[in-house]
Amino acid sequence: MAMTLRAREPPDNTGSPTTMSAEVEFAYRSCARITRREAANFYYGISLLPRPKRWAMSAVYAFTRRVDDIGDGTLEPAAKLKALADERERLGTLSTGGPDRGDPILIALADAQPRFELPLDALTSLIDGVELDVHGASYETFEDLVVYCRHVAGSIGRLCLAIFGVEDRETAIPLADDLGVAMQLTNILRDVREDGERGRVYLPAEDLRRFGVDDPATAPVAALAELIRFEAARNREWFARGLVLADLLDSRSSSCLLAMTGIYRGILERIERQPTEILERRISVPVWEKAWLAARSLAGVHG
Repeated sequence: MAMTLRAREPPDNTGSPTTMSAEVEFAYRSCARITRREAANFYYGISLLPRPKRWAMSAVYAFTRRVDDIGDGTLEPAAKLKALADERERLGTLSTGGPDRGDPILIALADAQPRFELPLDALTSLIDGVELDVHGASYETFEDLVVYCRHVAGSIGRLCLAIFGVEDRETAIPLADDLGVAMQLTNILRDVREDGERGRVYLPAEDLRRFGVDDPATAPVAALAELIRFEAARNREWFARGLVLADLLDSRSSSCLLAMTGIYRGILERIERQPTEILERRISVPVWEKAWLAARSLAGVHG
């Protein structure tokens, strides 16, 4: 049963642009532009937050986007691993003396980290997950896949939780982790075709065998549809568990969470209705619906 008591709205004592140096404000604005350009789903959710939290979220996203782009880019594997190692080293400067002043993303992260006590180990965990991609890891069981999802998305859930703020962290952290896994599983289903073109298959090998699928791109339509619906049903269970987190957050943070997860659940529903469409096009939620979901989430927590 979901909890019914909602945390009170905390005072916004995390600073504002008027108390920032011009350099830090420029860094945050640079991260916000990256987020708006590259991550519409994420951007619609964080737009419901007060500015300090919204900008901290943008700084986190901009760094994760840079790491993901390395993993998905055209460099040779050895060069990708070197670039990821460089990012890991740059993260270390946040706690040992400050980042390169020419790097807006790290300047923003360096400002956000003490304001929100960001767990920097979550960002290194993300790098661990992208390194698995570069090494061409595959997953025999669903439990193996969950480990990967916790690296690349559960870690982001923990960072978001730090920015949201919550009193009962012991209860909240596993829930944030579950939601991160749920959203990453949705990405995996949505991106089956694109990942296949990169030579990646994330779906567990035991599930492929169970439904008689050797390669999702060439599988019989009926077999692929059964496999995708099976994975989508399991995905829904992860959303259901993780969404209890909304009841532990203040109203603005809860509305942000519900908007983001609403968009991802909308994608999942579309995949479930037409599972073979993932091989034909990238499933998405229309812009008008994203805006509607954001507005509905905000109205729901203030109604």
